[in-house]
Amino acid sequence: MTPTQGRILVVDDELQIHRFLNPALSASNYEYLRAERGDEALRLAASRAPDAILLDLGLPDMDGHEVLKRLREFSDVPVIILSARDREAEKIAALDGGADDYVEKPFALGELLARLRTALRHHLRKDNAEKPVIIGDLVIDPLLHKIALNSVPLALTKREHALLLLLARNQGRVLTHRQILTAIWGASHTEDVAYLRVYIGQIRKKLGPKTAAMIITEPGIGYRLAEP
Repeated sequence: MTPTQGRILVVDDELQIHRFLNPALSASNYEYLRAERGDEALRLAASRAPDAILLDLGLPDMDGHEVLKRLREFSDVPVIILSARDREAEKIAALDGGADDYVEKPFALGELLARLRTALRHHLRKDNAEKPVIIGDLVIDPLLHKIALNSVPLALTKREHALLLLLARNQGRVLTHRQILTAIWGASHTEDVAYLRVYIGQIRKKLGPKTAAMIITEPGIGYRLAEP
C-alpha cells in the first residue's frame, strides 16, 4: 500500500465542501478526516493527530476563531482557514490567532493543494531552525548571519537579515504586520507598519527585481515569501 502524504482534517458544515474535497484530497494521496462541528473537530484533532487542518469559520456550534484558539492550547498543527468571509479584519484575526494561511471561498483546488503542501513543508522545517535556508538562488545562513544571491554575498543590515530570515522560514505563509513587527522589533512596535514598509523596500532593492518579486505584499494584512 502506498503511504499517504498526510492526514487532513476538514472542518466544515457544508455538505458540498466535503463532497468536493474528499475525492480531491484522496486522489492526492491524503487521508481524509471529516468534522462538521467545532467540538467534533477538537476531539478529532486530539485523538487522530492530523497533519493539517482545513477550518471553516462559520460552524453551527462555535465560531472558527474559538476553535482555533482552543486548538492552539494543545497543538501546533498547520491550520488553513477556509471561509467566505473576505474582510481584512477576519483574515488578520485568524492569522494572529495562529492560523497558517487563509483561502477564500470559492477557491481553486490547485491553489488550495499548493497552500496545503506549503503549510506541511513549513511545519516539517521547524526542527531545522539553525540550518541554512535555500530558496532558489538565495541562501540565508542564520548561524553565520550571511545571505548570498547567486553565490554573491549581500550587504544586509542585522535587522534586514532577521526580517528576510523570518519570511524565508515561513515561506508561502502570510505573516501579518503585527506578527512581523512583534518578532523583529518587539511588542511595543506592533503599530509601526510604515517602518516595516521601509525595511521591506530596502530588502527588495538589495535583492534586485527578479528575487524581490518573491516578497508578496498582502494589502492591509502583511507579507508572504512566495516560491521563486
